[in-house]
Amino acid sequence: MIGEATLFLPIRELGARMRAKEFTPLELTQAYLERSRRLGPELNAYVTLTTERALRQAQQATEELAAGHDRGPLHGIPYAAKDLLAVAGYPTTWGAKPYADQRFDYDATVITRLDQAGAILIGKAAMIELAGGLGYSGPYASLTGPCHNPWNTKYWTCGSSSGSGAIVSAGLAAFALGSDTRGSIICPSTWCGINGMRPSFGRVSRHGVMTIAWTMDKIGPMGHSADCLGLILAVIAGHDPQDWDSLPQAQAGFTPAAPRRALRVGRVTNVYPEARPELHQAVDRALAVLRAQGAEVEDVEFPQGPYEEASLLVIRIEAESAYQELIATGRCALLEDPLGQINGYASSQFLATDYIQLQRLRLELARRYEPLFERFDVLAAPGQSSTASLIRPPEAERRGPEAGRMARGRGGRGPRRPARLDSLQPDGISSLCGFPAVTVPGGLAVNRLPIGVQFIARALNDELPLAAARLLQAHSDWHQNHPPAPYGPA
Repeated sequence: MIGEATLFLPIRELGARMRAKEFTPLELTQAYLERSRRLGPELNAYVTLTTERALRQAQQATEELAAGHDRGPLHGIPYAAKDLLAVAGYPTTWGAKPYADQRFDYDATVITRLDQAGAILIGKAAMIELAGGLGYSGPYASLTGPCHNPWNTKYWTCGSSSGSGAIVSAGLAAFALGSDTRGSIICPSTWCGINGMRPSFGRVSRHGVMTIAWTMDKIGPMGHSADCLGLILAVIAGHDPQDWDSLPQAQAGFTPAAPRRALRVGRVTNVYPEARPELHQAVDRALAVLRAQGAEVEDVEFPQGPYEEASLLVIRIEAESAYQELIATGRCALLEDPLGQINGYASSQFLATDYIQLQRLRLELARRYEPLFERFDVLAAPGQSSTASLIRPPEAERRGPEAGRMARGRGGRGPRRPARLDSLQPDGISSLCGFPAVTVPGGLAVNRLPIGVQFIARALNDELPLAAARLLQAHSDWHQNHPPAPYGPA
């Protein structure tokens, strides 16, 4: 029998034990499926368990490894996929009532690539409806209801890859895929105390993936260590002729590599000014570890500019185009969240000239980072501006426009008041400019909820934030923290 602690091991160790014949892929898959059936509903973590497919794949992996046919590090490793990724024969609901019965007869490219690597899909992860493309005000904006955080089920996992964060954090699968348009991998990974990566734009195919914003959507991995992220990215990255924004193979392909010299790290000092000091202190602790291993660390400021405003406007305009049919037919009224029901109509009032000016501004904003990336390999900042927010009653979440965003910025506590828009949020900046980012656990706050540290690099330098994260985890153990039982190992 496979013990609970085994289900929280990183991919490389699971693979080593599998090849040492401590257990088979079929036994491991059955263990994850049993745990997912038992705990998944309590967390609202899954939309669908793909049990039949998983057991078929697991049996094949078991037979192949026994015969000496080894496909690589992900062979026999069970995972979950966010429910905006097409999987043939199963519902792909996009987290939204209008698409609850939607099915495709093909797999998304990333699913196909994981199949070829021998990974085993055990379920479709819950998500915020339309991944928040038309806006939302809180965790109830989902076909499956609010996703509960394994660290404390009174708290949320964050959107929109809400289920993917819970699944990895609670040991319901070895890893998960999420999507990130503006922080939807980074936030749930941070709040759930796991590792997550937003790759460079164009590195991972989006064929078979629901669209939010064509120029900002990315698919990325979520797992138990930074090493896991690199192993997964190496499989899912690469050129895909079915995705028009896919980079040429020379740029899209990825192989984890260590930097050839000591890392140069910029500690960003002008982000999250209202965050509790312990979130910034977590960054200081992490950078002290890196400095002790030879990294050069220096304070730096993000360049000023309306990054958050630009990122939100690009998403709103592109999402209105992506969901034109839903808006034109009035079916957006079926969405759970009032903001999602009306935002499409408001976004339709933007002009083509507005969008063109945004793109010109976006290029200028990205250029402001070139001098920083000449000085630094990675920029370091808190994973988020707060720890996880409370899951409040729906009426409390819906008191005004962008209420959920205001609540998340302050951890969801206390009376609401108008919130200033933070133009320098790292998620908005790196999402808008196509920069890769990795968030890793940085300890626990005084409320016993996870804190994260994120590393950001120049576009197509995905190996650098991973290298910083791997170096940190080689000399610290924050990534080995798990939620209390029953969602963590007993």
